[in-house]
Amino acid sequence: MQVVAVDIGGTHARFAIAEVDGGRVRALGEPVTLKTAEHASLQTAYEAFRARQGGTLPPAAALSVASPITGDVIRLTNNPWVIRPSLIPERLGAATYTIINDFGAIGHAVAQLPHEDFEHLCGPDVPLPAQGITTVCGPGTGLGVAQVFKTDGQYHVLPTEGGHMDYAPLDGIEDALLKRLRKTFTRVSAERVVAGPAIVAIYETLAELEGRPYIHKDDKAIWTEALEGSDSIALAALDRFCLALGAVAGDLALAHGAAGVVIAGGLGLRIKDKLLRSGFDQRFVAKGRFQSMMAKLPVKLITHPQPGLFGAAAAFAQEHR
Repeated sequence: MQVVAVDIGGTHARFAIAEVDGGRVRALGEPVTLKTAEHASLQTAYEAFRARQGGTLPPAAALSVASPITGDVIRLTNNPWVIRPSLIPERLGAATYTIINDFGAIGHAVAQLPHEDFEHLCGPDVPLPAQGITTVCGPGTGLGVAQVFKTDGQYHVLPTEGGHMDYAPLDGIEDALLKRLRKTFTRVSAERVVAGPAIVAIYETLAELEGRPYIHKDDKAIWTEALEGSDSIALAALDRFCLALGAVAGDLALAHGAAGVVIAGGLGLRIKDKLLRSGFDQRFVAKGRFQSMMAKLPVKLITHPQPGLFGAAAAFAQEHR
């Protein structure tokens, strides 16, 4: 069966034709990426994709949306589109559809993708567990978190809001970072430190600790300088970001009772080489009496180029098997 897979974020909406059968994704076609700012609504973007496909699409849709899925009015966090699930058959011509939170879709991708679509980060270099819980977390605009529970050859995906748990500093530098963030946010959650925009606060905290003058920069500029290595404070901020990600991923694994962990998201791919050399692994396992247990968990990075599209199709396949 063919289905239109759609992955809707704040800046882009990605489309592809997927083949699904027996509850699984069998193939994913070439993706088409459209800018959300250039389209008035999901319907007009869908029509643009339809035109690129020769004017016809399968009457089935799988939508991954960067927003909580509640009620019949879905307002995206960083996108002016409003989606009303009850109108999808009428507006999109999709008599059958699935709509899922973006990190729920990533969870489905983690459950169905082969071992080759994951890169080893730390812990034992073995495949993800066939039984039990896999924690999935990914830094992007925010910090997405989900659980994948496998049992008896089946799996269940549990989207969560784990990125909003309280942030716990682990040394003097992070104490200073927390103090800085509290001037803006009464309650500092994990995603205030472990998400793309957080690099600004980390950068400025490190500059102040060294007594260095700095010009305020946006997160894109600091990430560019960090990855190029052209600014030593930006590079130090990236190292600190990786440490914090390791600590938070470990906290989530403890809370979930996980047997494995997957780091997801485009930012995770961008900093892959840094993660492997940053101390991420030491922070992940540094959980006091549970250190030896944490060291036994395989930690992977998902490397599939379109996990959101794949996961949306996988969610559809599971719901309409």
